[in-house]
Amino acid sequence: TAILYFGKQLLVPPVFALVFDMLLIPLSSRMEKAGMNRSLAAVICILILISVFVVIFYLLSWQLATVIHDLPHMKERFLEITAQLQSYIASHTGIDADQQTKMIKNAGTGNTIDLLTNSTGGILGILFNIILVLVYIFLMMCFRKHLMQFIIKAVPGTQKENIANLIHEAGQVSQQYLIGLALMIMMLWVMYGIGFSIIGVKYAIFFALLCGTLEIVPFIGNLTGTTLTILMGVIQGGDIKLILGILITYQLVQFIQSYILQPLIVGKGVNLNPFFTIVSIIIGDAIWGVAGMILAVPLFGMFKIFCDHFEALKPYGFLLGSGEKAKSSTGLIEKIKKIFG
Repeated sequence: TAILYFGKQLLVPPVFALVFDMLLIPLSSRMEKAGMNRSLAAVICILILISVFVVIFYLLSWQLATVIHDLPHMKERFLEITAQLQSYIASHTGIDADQQTKMIKNAGTGNTIDLLTNSTGGILGILFNIILVLVYIFLMMCFRKHLMQFIIKAVPGTQKENIANLIHEAGQVSQQYLIGLALMIMMLWVMYGIGFSIIGVKYAIFFALLCGTLEIVPFIGNLTGTTLTILMGVIQGGDIKLILGILITYQLVQFIQSYILQPLIVGKGVNLNPFFTIVSIIIGDAIWGVAGMILAVPLFGMFKIFCDHFEALKPYGFLLGSGEKAKSSTGLIEKIKKIFG
């Protein structure tokens, strides 16, 4: 844990690259079987990955532009709500508006120059890490057989076949999780867009894209997006009916996601039970921050597979799992899967 915590800057980029690498290897292998050079196949896979993120960023930016256009009106509404809140606090606590303003100013730390410097440094750091992840993806894809041979040589002879199966299953978990997550996000865009439009949320498409995209961080991301939607509804002058409509939409989408989309699209590949899914996200946040929250579920899914392959660790694999792997479900989800092949 100490190595993970203090080695964050060094370890996060290659771990991100490893997860994406497992997603892209099947596509790269198909192009290589067709006679394409491995390096060229890796470059094409990386360009496809970049294109996907560029499209998502463009959609969010396109919708954000419409929100920015209405900022003056939203600012006026925000000032009205702030004044009402200050009046309420003053009447119930005896702290007048001027004292409240001074307390807020005193709570702020640093000046504008420091804030701009930190923001610029943070953006440059993110860009550097993105480039580093892409470089790692390329190198791992080009030298994956060499890395695999090293792992096989490094383990005892009795565990070579076991380790090979472990790596194969871990790769499948990563692929299934990431592909399922991408499909899930697109379906959430559609469902939130329809729901928010029906109940009358202003900029419904933007908040649908926001809520769906934040699903990258399970549970927490989706809840954060919905909370922001509620706050924006209040600022826009929405009444209690709009707030209830947003909450009902959120609950309905979560029900469809949890009981229909999650088993159908993502499946049981990342076979973590809900309790340890949340625990993994909290641990990821404590060690690696936002990056840890994003990586937590696939990494813990791989760790569960690791436990399942060694007799002494199987109880821990069972503890992390949902306990439903052995069941042969013949319910609605399995019937839908059979219909669509």
